[in-house]
Amino acid sequence: MAQGLLSKDTELQYEKGSVFERIDYLMAVPELGGDPEQVEVTTLQDGVRKYIPGIKDPGDLEFQFLYDNETDTSNFRILRGLQESGAATKFKVVFPDDTEWAFTAIVNVKIDSADVNAALTFTASMMLQSEFEVTNP
Repeated sequence: MAQGLLSKDTELQYEKGSVFERIDYLMAVPELGGDPEQVEVTTLQDGVRKYIPGIKDPGDLEFQFLYDNETDTSNFRILRGLQESGAATKFKVVFPDDTEWAFTAIVNVKIDSADVNAALTFTASMMLQSEFEVTNP
C-alpha cells in the first residue's frame, strides 16, 4: 500500500551543455499534464452531443521561486538569461522518488507582487514546446 510522498526535495532542472543542473529555491510546481480539449462530432442523426478527445493544452507552466540575484549562478539570473536568449530549453521536474517529467519550453520571468513583511518571489512561466516525457524510477 502506498504511504504517500512528501514534496520536499522536488527539483526543477535545466539542460546546461550536456548535463542537467538544479535551479535553486524552487517553492511551487504547477500541475503537469493537461486535459484534452473536447472536439464535437455530433451529427444530425444524434440525439445527444458527442465528443472525442482533442489536443491537450496544459497552458503555461508557472514555477514559483524564492528570489535570489546575488551571483551569476543565482536562480533569477539563470532564468532571465534563458528568457533573454529566447531559445527553447530542456527542463525536467524530478520528484523525490526519482520520477522525472521532462519537457522543452520557452521561459518568461516576472517578479511577483510584494507585500509588507513577505518574502520576495518570482515566477518562471514556461511556454511548452514539446510533449511531456515521463521516466519512472
